[in-house]
Amino acid sequence: MHQLKTVEPYFAAVVRGDKTFEVRKFDRDYQIGDFLDLVHYNPETNQLGKRVTRRITYMLTDQPYVPEGYVILGMVDDVIAIPF
Repeated sequence: MHQLKTVEPYFAAVVRGDKTFEVRKFDRDYQIGDFLDLVHYNPETNQLGKRVTRRITYMLTDQPYVPEGYVILGMVDDVIAIPF
């Protein structure tokens, strides 16, 4: 499981099901089938909040579509919203 801080408006879009991908630095060993623990993060207060879980279903790293060192992660909504 990969825990990732996620700010607004992106966290809400994931919860609603509008956003089914993440663009992230490829600094972890992401694999298809891994789970993402997306945690709502407020950078102004440095507080964490609710979380949702998504499963990685697709990975795109092909240049020139994705800058070197980044990955686009397709994900499905194996959703569990948990108050923190």
